[in-house]
Amino acid sequence: MTDIRHEHDTISAWGKRIDDLIEGRAHGALFNVNEDDDREYDAIFLGGGAGGRFGSAYLRAMGGRQLIIEKWPFLGGSCPHNACVPHHLLSECAAQLMLERTMSGKLWFQDMTGVRAPIKELIDIFRKGRVGPHAIMNYQSKEQLDLEYVLNAEGTILDSHTVEVAGRRFRAKNLVLGLGARPQPLACDGADLKGVYNYVNLVETLDYEPGNTVVVVGGSKTAVEYGCFFNATGRRTIMVVRSQLLKLVADQETRQYAIDRMTDQGMEIWEGSQIERLESDAQGRVCAAFIRTPQGVERVATDFVFAGLGEIPNSEMPAKVLGVKLGAKNEIIVNHKLRTSVPNVYAIGDLIGSPMEMFKARKSGTYAARCIMGEDVSYKPEDWPDFLHTHYEVSWAGLSEEEAKARYKNIITIKMPPDTPDGLNVALPASDRTMLYAFLEPKMSGFQKIIIDEATRRVVGAHHVGYGAKDAFQYLSHLMKQGLTIDQLGDLDELFLNPTHFIQLARLRAGQRTLKNL
Repeated sequence: MTDIRHEHDTISAWGKRIDDLIEGRAHGALFNVNEDDDREYDAIFLGGGAGGRFGSAYLRAMGGRQLIIEKWPFLGGSCPHNACVPHHLLSECAAQLMLERTMSGKLWFQDMTGVRAPIKELIDIFRKGRVGPHAIMNYQSKEQLDLEYVLNAEGTILDSHTVEVAGRRFRAKNLVLGLGARPQPLACDGADLKGVYNYVNLVETLDYEPGNTVVVVGGSKTAVEYGCFFNATGRRTIMVVRSQLLKLVADQETRQYAIDRMTDQGMEIWEGSQIERLESDAQGRVCAAFIRTPQGVERVATDFVFAGLGEIPNSEMPAKVLGVKLGAKNEIIVNHKLRTSVPNVYAIGDLIGSPMEMFKARKSGTYAARCIMGEDVSYKPEDWPDFLHTHYEVSWAGLSEEEAKARYKNIITIKMPPDTPDGLNVALPASDRTMLYAFLEPKMSGFQKIIIDEATRRVVGAHHVGYGAKDAFQYLSHLMKQGLTIDQLGDLDELFLNPTHFIQLARLRAGQRTLKNL
């Protein structure tokens, strides 16, 4: 045990300390506990990821006393370590590689014919640099947010008020569970072979450069984001999807545009298919995948299989010790106050099921803190803006066109490219990071659409495939919930050639009493 309460490491010093603990050059728990404070803890946050850290900060700011217990030597959880940050890094590289391959040999772009970009080298770069965000969060939490925490030691729940960690017991009025989730494993013969990866062990254990063919299992965010990167590196990439690719994108026109661009890049999408078994070579590494397709079983030679099958909440310990009620997918059931079935026990983040997103972890942590501190607030994650990466950024908020037609008597759509037979050959939309596409490969310059209820003139849905728009969607979604109309949208002051074009397009129709599609 190391008592760091009166140490004041710089961010750089924190980085070295964390790196030494991760790499095994140092050992032991880090205690940042205020022994001079004799108040009872208002809450122990078991898990120091996004939910535990933000919840603790909010509770502390409201005058409460908190304690985070985290098994890793850093706060912030899986996002900067092996989840959303590497997802973004690889997706950014996929976008750059697609541009370079599309423009191969033109202007100043090198000839990309036969070029296969490295995967392992990029993973190594990420693994070496990921300590930086960890160090900032440890420093900020201790020196600026004045949070109490115990790191690098796994906590054990004893009862609904007590947690044991590194030989010490801590009690609190409430327990907030933020234990996160783990990747859903591939379930077939050979799933434990070397060369079978998920987003966690890819970052932690990849020690060779994958060959020419990659098999990706899954059809949702993680599978698609990693699959598009593998494809962009120049490898044959087969997406093995049990049902339908990107079902989470409800607007079918948006979904189809994104999928069409994936297939344009050479990605093979095998829907209605699943892995039957994996074959091993003499060294115990995967060498082939047997895939059952609607046409029969196919053998695909590969030394690299990636499973992007979703996540399982880490609910086993609280279920066994406390008896909290679980749902069908191992998630802890909570009410709108984030309370579990056990009094004084709350659950947050990935532990309470989908959506397993960063915004939900942070918000649920802060709302649990507010409830504990006596505020009459409620939180249920629903109707949020969403996005994923293909080679592009795909963003959406509100209703799909199909959903809007089912709900409203008449809807109006405003979209680019134009809905004409040659619409994909029109150099619109043209904006951030798509300008060269607009002039040389127009069909790659993106897609966008807003959906309006004609009767009320309200914007009820927005969809975008391209770059630079996803930040706008978190504000656009809020405005839509406030009743944003086409007239109000058209009255905003836009930036020229901004990624969405929604404002100027709305302005072209806002003067009409009877709205029409555009």
